[in-house]
Amino acid sequence: MYGTRPTRPVQQAPVSTRPVRWAARPLPWLTAVALLFAAAQLAFVVPGSGLSWDETVYVSQVGGNAPAAYFSAPRARGISYLVAPVAALTTSTTAVRTYLALLSAAALFGALRIWRTVLPTPVLAGAGALFAALWPTLFYGPAAMPNLWCALGSLAATGWTVRTLRGASRPAETTGAASAVALVALMRPADGFWLALPLMLAAVLVPGRRRPGLGAALAGGLVVGCAPWTAEAYAHYGGPVARLHRAAEIQGGLGWNFAVDDHLRALAGRTLCRPCDIGWESPATAVWWVALPLLTTGGIVTARRAGRGPVALLATATGVSTAVPYLFLVEYAAPRFLLPAYALLAVPVAEYLTHLFARRRAGTVVPALLLAAHLGVQFSALSHVIRTSHATGARFAAVAGALNGMGVRAPCVVSGDDAVPIAYYAGCASRQTGGHDASITPEALRDLARHVPVAVLVTGGGAAPPVTRGSHVVPLPKGRAHLLPGPAVDRARGGPL
Repeated sequence: MYGTRPTRPVQQAPVSTRPVRWAARPLPWLTAVALLFAAAQLAFVVPGSGLSWDETVYVSQVGGNAPAAYFSAPRARGISYLVAPVAALTTSTTAVRTYLALLSAAALFGALRIWRTVLPTPVLAGAGALFAALWPTLFYGPAAMPNLWCALGSLAATGWTVRTLRGASRPAETTGAASAVALVALMRPADGFWLALPLMLAAVLVPGRRRPGLGAALAGGLVVGCAPWTAEAYAHYGGPVARLHRAAEIQGGLGWNFAVDDHLRALAGRTLCRPCDIGWESPATAVWWVALPLLTTGGIVTARRAGRGPVALLATATGVSTAVPYLFLVEYAAPRFLLPAYALLAVPVAEYLTHLFARRRAGTVVPALLLAAHLGVQFSALSHVIRTSHATGARFAAVAGALNGMGVRAPCVVSGDDAVPIAYYAGCASRQTGGHDASITPEALRDLARHVPVAVLVTGGGAAPPVTRGSHVVPLPKGRAHLLPGPAVDRARGGPL
């Protein structure tokens, strides 16, 4: 009969106690995303660009080409601190732009790297690429504006918070989250508040994940970041409440303002839509924006199936929180306002898109075509914004050159329409006798004209203000300059100085 063979015991593979590593190493992919982001800025945005109105305000505080412009209540000095190392050494706009382009690319790499322990490499690199390819991200990467830095700080703060809630107990996570919130608050205090709010709630309310120490650290970071703004509020406005009230006045009043449709129209290539009473010039530029809620929802579902649901939920909740004030409380729109929301919503969107591309190859054709069309729309809008920005900068430079040619040179003062950027280009101080930037009385301006050249600008056929009484009028591109009696008039007429 048949005998039986002795059987060998089945050997099981040893169970590793090391944390699971994703199939692909993230650092090469994140490096590629950051390098492409820097290269796109340096190739398309930086060459030939000048400083915008707001940028001249921020740069002039720490150096640049002219005395410091008036710093109004809504502004914070974080971006001025950021550009100080270059602006204090050179008046070159190209140098400032190049510095910010490289720094923003490095910061994008750093913010994404924080997520490497909680997201697969394809999702992480995809989120970075999606965010970096948006035209507002590319346009404001080398800009002396705070919004992109709020976005990168929000991405970093949320990443550190997620790591802490998932069990990381090292001080680095808590310190990193607090520091990132402080950076955002330093740039824009209101953005810091709307960022910290959902993160603090998650830290103290999520069952089984409560980290009261993290909540306290986030609150501390918010306070530290707001400290310079608060100190300035006490020094010049009578306290934070008075400054907030003044800031609300300048912004047209804060309250219920449904601005969703304004943001849709602004995506066609408007850096500022105020008032946004324009037609929807290019609906194709907003298709991705309309699809964003659906893609985000798909990403949350996909992440939940993969065991990363809480990560996608927190990124989404924080992104929505940062968008709330600009969609529903401010009466005008600017695409840069929503950059923090875009950076965070890119996480669940990348979850969904990588899921689609991981399926059968036949199923990736349509998503690939749609993604290519999206990128085409983004670069088309970017080209339009760059052309408009260059034209505006060239006009400012032309008026400034004309003023210099008629004898309005440093030390000098410019007032009136578009005075802030034109004064910067001309090397003059800007002073306004009325409006949000009022910093001098008409009488004081006329007295100042007895000592230094003073020009009051009027665009188009607008009426000249009373302070120009007895002035010498000189035509300018798309307007005129009223030279107040004093050195400016003497120089323009060729008389004694």
